[in-house]
Amino acid sequence: MSRFRLPPCAAIVLAAGLASAVAPAAAKAPTEYQVKAAFLYNFANFVEWPAAALGPAGTPLKVCVIGADPFGGALDEAFRDQTVQGRKVLVVRGQTLEALGRCHILFLPQSEQGRWKDLVRELHGSPTLTVADGPPLARQGGIINFVIEAQRVRFEINPIAAEQSGLRISSKLLTLAKVVASS
Repeated sequence: MSRFRLPPCAAIVLAAGLASAVAPAAAKAPTEYQVKAAFLYNFANFVEWPAAALGPAGTPLKVCVIGADPFGGALDEAFRDQTVQGRKVLVVRGQTLEALGRCHILFLPQSEQGRWKDLVRELHGSPTLTVADGPPLARQGGIINFVIEAQRVRFEINPIAAEQSGLRISSKLLTLAKVVASS
């Protein structure tokens, strides 16, 4: 896999996430999906869900991947032994929203790009943080999408879509993103 560099400000925010996502003994740069997994971990820490969406204490935060999983073990490793907002994290994979059940974070890989609009439409108004593996989801009513610029993983956020889903995104996270709106 190719190597990716983090923008300097994102590197600071993601240091804790990368420390858990990449083995300390690893001397080479993280892969694209290790970086994206670390971003997902940090997104979870910088997004606030409505209390009712999180469920009772002890209910895990559910991170879902729909369709083909491009992460390999990187996503599981990023969340292993981690808590988010005082909750354990459950990583789940499935082919349909029905099979996944209620997700707090839903990752939409490139393999599902043909379904992105339908999935976002189906989730509209629900407190699910949608994160796509590439543009233009955030411009189509989704909340976050990854973009690659100069071999760096960056991301776009649609704060209006987040608000419509009942999610509050930290200003710290917004300062690292390119802010976009639905077209």
